[in-house]
Amino acid sequence: MTNDVEKRWRDPATFRSAVAYVLSVVAIAGVALIFYVMDRTLLPAILVPTIMFVGGVGAFIRTYQVWRAEGTWPIWHGAGWFLLALSLFCLAFPGAALTS
Repeated sequence: MTNDVEKRWRDPATFRSAVAYVLSVVAIAGVALIFYVMDRTLLPAILVPTIMFVGGVGAFIRTYQVWRAEGTWPIWHGAGWFLLALSLFCLAFPGAALTS
């Protein structure tokens, strides 16, 4: 059994599933971004950071589930923070849609 403070968090299966989750969320947000680029309306611009934010919250929910099962939860925790950081970055799209 490992402690949370130990640095032995190697779990390839959990890492692959977290990466697949992040890539799928980014791909869905990318589709919304393509719609925004094509027609420059506000709705797709708002959807891009919203999809990232909801994906980040979903990763944190998965973090809690893995933690309760005594799994390698820091991998999912990192995925959640990555998606939330991307959602903050993507807040520029609604701002650009409002000014154009």
